Formats: sequence, structure tokens, C-alpha cells
Amino acid sequence: MKISTRTHGMLDYTMGIILIIAPWLFQFERGGTETWIFIILGAGVIFYSLLTNYELGAVRILSMPTHLWLDGISGALLALSPWLFGFADLVYLPHLIFGILEVGAALMTETTPGTSYTRKPVA
Repeated sequence: MKISTRTHGMLDYTMGIILIIAPWLFQFERGGTETWIFIILGAGVIFYSLLTNYELGAVRILSMPTHLWLDGISGALLALSPWLFGFADLVYLPHLIFGILEVGAALMTETTPGTSYTRKPVA
């Protein structure tokens, strides 16, 4: 079963907010790479979601397949970041779990918006 692009949009903004606040929720806000990778990727998810041509996009200049590729790449980076950046001895589980969730959502989402969706013209 595929996730609709509308549902994916809701998940995008929720995930972006969760990623930004996760260092404080899970108490690894040391100010190093382990913290900043979450904040940067969370802000990135929100930013490119606003630019995506789907139901919850604001400007709608990125295609849904491009958006899903960005989700997959950022999820893989998040999942691997503890080992890539050398902080796995401090914290790794939140990065791994949220990264896998991001990749999974990218793989399970429809690549075209639903039939009730109409594209808003770019201003």
C-alpha cells in the first residue's frame, strides 16, 4: 500500500519539526554534529516540502520524485551520520531510527499527487 502525497506532506512537516526538536527531546543537545545534523535536516525537510509540487507545497517548483529522492538521501545521511561523523559512541539510535523512517516514507509514497489535486500557478 502506498502513502498518498497529501499524507506524505503532513508527515513531512511533522518530521521536520520533530527533527528540529529531537536533540532536546532525546537529550543529546551537546551542540556538536550529533545535534546540528538533526536541526539542519529538519529545516531542510520543511524547506523543500514548501517547494514541492504536491497538495501541501507553497511554491510548487520541485517534482514529487525529486522530493522523494531528497527524502531518501537525507534519511540515509541521518541514519549513517553517527558513523560518518564519528559520534556513534555518544548517540546513534535516534539518528538511525529517524533516518530509516525517512527512507521508508520515501520508498512507500506515491510519485504523483491525487486526482483531486490541482496545481496552483507559481506567482
